[in-house]
Amino acid sequence: MSEKSLFREYLEALLIAVIFATFARTYVVQAFKIPSGSMEQNLLIGDHILVNKFIYGPSALPLESRLLPTRDIRRGDVVVFKYPKDPTRDFIKRCVGLPGDAVQMIDKRLYVNGREVHDQGYVYHVDDRIFPRTPLLGDTYRRRDNFGPETVPPGHYFCMGDNRDNSNDSRFWGTVPASYVKGRAFMIYWSFETEGEPFDEWPGLWGKVKQVSGVALKFFSRTRWHRTLRIVR
Repeated sequence: MSEKSLFREYLEALLIAVIFATFARTYVVQAFKIPSGSMEQNLLIGDHILVNKFIYGPSALPLESRLLPTRDIRRGDVVVFKYPKDPTRDFIKRCVGLPGDAVQMIDKRLYVNGREVHDQGYVYHVDDRIFPRTPLLGDTYRRRDNFGPETVPPGHYFCMGDNRDNSNDSRFWGTVPASYVKGRAFMIYWSFETEGEPFDEWPGLWGKVKQVSGVALKFFSRTRWHRTLRIVR
């Protein structure tokens, strides 16, 4: 085999791999890093997760929905979506309200369609105070612990962070359009404990060098090994 034909085989294999990786990232699975504490203690800052982008895909025929592993969004799903106020940013929250649901918060307790949601298994509170629903308080405080009931419009979802006292979510900026939902978080493949400013916020080339070197030097000591391959629930 000539060097030219061998080079061509390697080039074709590389192109196929790139095409497959691009297709998979666009339509099947995508990596995502947890940048904030809004989903604590379920998801921590520095968790790297895989997002199933295929599960909410549309089905053209009823047979497809039976054969393919696709389904509609359900209450309780942890979803990644484009932030409605700035679609260039991705958010991750838990879907608590489906289209047509009446969502209400009373003294930190969540109600959907008039029934209390028993979410103590994953909801986390950092503040014992309960802010009343009064015009004397700013909107951020007033709506944190008491709001609604508000009906989720058609084609939208109501999403909230598990860290209920420290989450910028649908209580404050509204519902998430279905077209903005990218997929469902399903696994933590790596978790790295960061301190101070997140690595991916360091600007410029020097910031990237610091990011790579910082992770390499502390990879073993600051990897949360017990969170590796943990299923997101």
